[in-house]
Amino acid sequence: MKNNEALRCLLCKKPKCALQGCPVHTPVPEAMALYREDKLDQAGEILFRNNPLSAITSRICDWKHFCYGNCVLNVKQAPVKWYEIEQEISSRYLLQLRKLERESDELRNKHITLVGAGPVGIASAIWLYKAGALVTLIDAAPRMGGVLRYGIPSFRLERKWVDKLESLLIGAGVMFVPDTRVEDLQKISRNADAVLIGTGAEIPANLHIPGEDNPMVIQALHMLKDPGRYPLGKKVIVIGGGNVAMDACRTAARNGSETWVYYRKTFENMPASALEVEDAKNDGVQFRTFQAPVEVKDGGVVFRDCENVLDESGKLLTRILDGTDHFVECDNLILAISEKPDFHILENSGARFNRWGWPEVGEDYRISGLGNVYAAGDFVLGPKTVVDAVATAKTVSDALKNNLK
Repeated sequence: MKNNEALRCLLCKKPKCALQGCPVHTPVPEAMALYREDKLDQAGEILFRNNPLSAITSRICDWKHFCYGNCVLNVKQAPVKWYEIEQEISSRYLLQLRKLERESDELRNKHITLVGAGPVGIASAIWLYKAGALVTLIDAAPRMGGVLRYGIPSFRLERKWVDKLESLLIGAGVMFVPDTRVEDLQKISRNADAVLIGTGAEIPANLHIPGEDNPMVIQALHMLKDPGRYPLGKKVIVIGGGNVAMDACRTAARNGSETWVYYRKTFENMPASALEVEDAKNDGVQFRTFQAPVEVKDGGVVFRDCENVLDESGKLLTRILDGTDHFVECDNLILAISEKPDFHILENSGARFNRWGWPEVGEDYRISGLGNVYAAGDFVLGPKTVVDAVATAKTVSDALKNNLK
């Protein structure tokens, strides 16, 4: 046992860290007890079976909000740093794992096609393979990983972790079809016992302001996918307050640019985790709050001051203040305001949509109107965390074991 933090854990019978804090309900007490006994292989196996991406999520999770934030020892302001121990156990286990093993024949001879080889696709492929299924993974990119490879910067997540998962799946005989965008859902549905759509939120939102087509404007999702393709100037402004914005601003700062984040509300309203904001500040990123862009011009952006107000129902709104326009010089403007999934795959499929234009799904994430098609991750949640996506994949994988028997 390397980490003495483990000795402080109370091994709660009803652990809030696992049951309330963790979206995938990581069996913390069980793994912690094994860790204390130096049974790291058994602990690693338990964590991997519960969450095949444990070595990754323990690195990029908002642990301050999830496990750490829900530790019962918070009342003494001394929560256990389980995320550090999980990293140690899971990393060791994953790097030493030589191959995936079948664990049951629940889904024997069942062919399941996964559209999207990101967190949902990888986790589901492992769970379904272990249950005996014949698994096919289809992705528009040349490699597996999705946001893990083409979104999260390498300084935040080393590629060796997703490389290892990819090699395990290929070695197990999981069919991977790269560089392929699915256009005919009905066709792949006919050739499979079930289909799971797990593509990410890959369509970036626009500001819809004058001058947005200026060449100085860059979408954060595009830049993060291939940072070397977008040379940045001396001063960069990032618009947004989510985790994508934090990844983008940190990438720009590490590129050597003077980097600012402009956000229309204040820090307490930012959807980004407090950990990501703090890391951005440590990288030298500067912040301006209560600022809304209203026009892009050559050499900079016109901003307008904002303020928070409550409407009659108590909902927090942003009021843009007239007469407060001011021009801010910059060489590049990076947009990271929102993302949504591409629902083109559901066109003419018979899928039912809700009033907001999102596909309707049941408790097991089966898409309404489509008998054997399921969805998970950002495709149903919108842009959430990786561990949230894995949690939905776990629900679908368990449902398929019951529904395809």
